Amino acid sequence: MNLRDEQIQHITRRHFFKESQAGIGAMALASLLANDSPSRANDLTSNVVDPLAPKKPPMVAKAKRVIYLHLTGSPPHLDLFDYKPELVKRNGQDCPDAFLKGKRFAFTSGVPKLLGTPRKFEKRGKGGVWMSDAVPNLHTVADDICTIRSMYTDQFNHAPAELLLYTGSPRSGRPSMGSWITYGLGSENQNLPGFVVLISSGVQPNGGLNSYGSGFLPSVYQGVQCRSKGDPVLYASDPAGMDRSMRRMSLDAMRDLNEMQARDLGHPETATRIAQYELAFRMQTAVPEVMDITRESKNTLESYGAQPGASSFANNCLLARRLVEGGVRYVQLFDWGWDFHGTGAGEDIRDGLTKKCATMDKPIAALIKDLKARGLFDETLIICGGEFGRTPFREGRTAAGNLLGRDHFPDCYTMWLAGAGIKGGMMHGESDELGFSVARDPVHIHDLQATILHLLGIDHKKLTYRFQGRDYRLTDVHGNVIKEVLA
Repeated sequence: MNLRDEQIQHITRRHFFKESQAGIGAMALASLLANDSPSRANDLTSNVVDPLAPKKPPMVAKAKRVIYLHLTGSPPHLDLFDYKPELVKRNGQDCPDAFLKGKRFAFTSGVPKLLGTPRKFEKRGKGGVWMSDAVPNLHTVADDICTIRSMYTDQFNHAPAELLLYTGSPRSGRPSMGSWITYGLGSENQNLPGFVVLISSGVQPNGGLNSYGSGFLPSVYQGVQCRSKGDPVLYASDPAGMDRSMRRMSLDAMRDLNEMQARDLGHPETATRIAQYELAFRMQTAVPEVMDITRESKNTLESYGAQPGASSFANNCLLARRLVEGGVRYVQLFDWGWDFHGTGAGEDIRDGLTKKCATMDKPIAALIKDLKARGLFDETLIICGGEFGRTPFREGRTAAGNLLGRDHFPDCYTMWLAGAGIKGGMMHGESDELGFSVARDPVHIHDLQATILHLLGIDHKKLTYRFQGRDYRLTDVHGNVIKEVLA
């Protein structure tokens, strides 16, 4: 599955026809068949395969599409989904040296104090999933959610951890997960991007554009950032003084020139350029329509807490449903504000967490219920979590203050999955009694990546791209499917 190899094969075959009498006849026939249709990019005279054309999954797929809800900064999992009674009992005690020896933390040194959660926990749903009082709306969909309480990563700072999660490497330059998926499966709707990014709270991801970039894959596979306020996509509008028919004529001329270059050179970026121009033209009509939440009923808007014209996580959750309903393969939401160090009132795991969860809890629960009501839940994989976890002790800089916060923690944390192919109402894995390490069924970031691809019908070991003499993949040389969470 390598676009460059496909192009080389295509050039070799085309070269034969070009040099034969049949090639001359074909050119004459193409001239006779030329027409003035709105777009000829996909007709029989086109010489370049659309890189975003939908592809059949190599294996049986449980999921057709993905919605990834990234809580940027990483929420305090011990105050949301991983209840530790022993930690509560030992609240305020010095952290045992055995848990600190040889460890590095972002903002904590010396001997910190253990921090038991001040939140109230109960088992929710028929499956008895532990959830705190910070997420009351998620209680109502507990039986749809699988919490993985044994996640771990290799990085303890935001940007490297986020890049590892989305690109398989803590360093810039690799393709993101959404890019790999659209490269492998294409797009279901040729009028919309295969990979859409929605950002709330006014802050870009920690990894910057690399968190949704295409890396060394052709740039047609990078995420397209859409906005819920203002023009949905920047720079997609027609230039001043150019109407649609003139725009169509200019694109046709550019496409013809690009196809000539593609025939001669076979560079994958040429096919990308053609596909992007054509997609941008079609998006001018399709994207404003799918991004217009005023088309939703009053009850739907209220269930999400969405407000037309606003820029919010609630709006983006509703837009995510509209996008997957419209055929977008992978929708990525980034929501900043989950870095709970306790350096300000908004980062306190008591009132601060209650207020922040109120912006997330209601729209996510509404998203799950909405997908179920529309028959989309069983074909849509939902993932939610941060780039790492938070410490079982108080963050060093704020330990002497009145606010309660936690430091970065990569060794053990919680994420949750729901939807296509996932067993709902269950907890997978377990941390130790104080939440310092994985006690059972460890799940590395690469295992999560392998599982996501598996649910989409892709073997993570076979989705590769040759770059600089090496076959790369999202999971690098690691990763195992988490079979226990699969329905």
